[in-house]
Amino acid sequence: MRDSALPATQPPAVARKARRGRGLTEAGQRRAFLLPAVLLALAFVIFPTVFGIYVSFTDWQLNDPAGRVFNGLQNFQRIAADDRFWNALKNNFMFVLIGVPFQYVLAFGLALLLNQEIRGRKFFRVVFLLPFMMSPVAAGWMIGRSIMDAQRGPLPSFLRDLGFTDVSFFSDGIRALFSLLLIDSWYSIPFMLVLLLAGLQALPPEVMEAAKIDGAGTWQSFRDMTFPLLLPVSLTAIVLRAVFEFKIIDIILVVT
Repeated sequence: MRDSALPATQPPAVARKARRGRGLTEAGQRRAFLLPAVLLALAFVIFPTVFGIYVSFTDWQLNDPAGRVFNGLQNFQRIAADDRFWNALKNNFMFVLIGVPFQYVLAFGLALLLNQEIRGRKFFRVVFLLPFMMSPVAAGWMIGRSIMDAQRGPLPSFLRDLGFTDVSFFSDGIRALFSLLLIDSWYSIPFMLVLLLAGLQALPPEVMEAAKIDGAGTWQSFRDMTFPLLLPVSLTAIVLRAVFEFKIIDIILVVT
């Protein structure tokens, strides 16, 4: 009688199989979690890239009833024969080869400074990061169209008071290029600063302390310890900034 009163229970293995059968397997759950990211990548990265490559081989006039017409390499031949394309490409490379190293050196110096125990460190961190909180259009308008404007800008007025006569920052190609580089650097240095400062704060303190105990000076510690340990972060910052420089258009359109 006592045995018949006990509740009937399933063995643990049978219960696990029953639960597994009612839901997704572990591999299925992983695929389900990845599905939204895969769909977004297909919709916003892979499809636009493939479609853009396809369109580059066509002549597509939106008001033409014929629609897209395949024309092979004619679009690329037309670009290769256009002097404006090569001039724009040259300016792009100058932005990368001059602007990125300049931004990296200044950002590294600021990161080293803000990593020290100095008075007002938190305040200066916020101040140096403020430009990155603006949009590129706003930054270009504020610096290029307001501060550096040859007629009403405070910077040209100050230079005229010092005795300079030709104070136009965009009167010729070379001046315009370096003025745009300065505006872009003012806006972009905080991006590198954030990455480098985070890398400095992630360095193992015991390694730096060991270098000091061994008698390494400031320059030797930077050359042999800080810079090599920070090299992966530096390469990441440089590559990202180079990619962004190749895509720069908003500041140039606003200022020029």
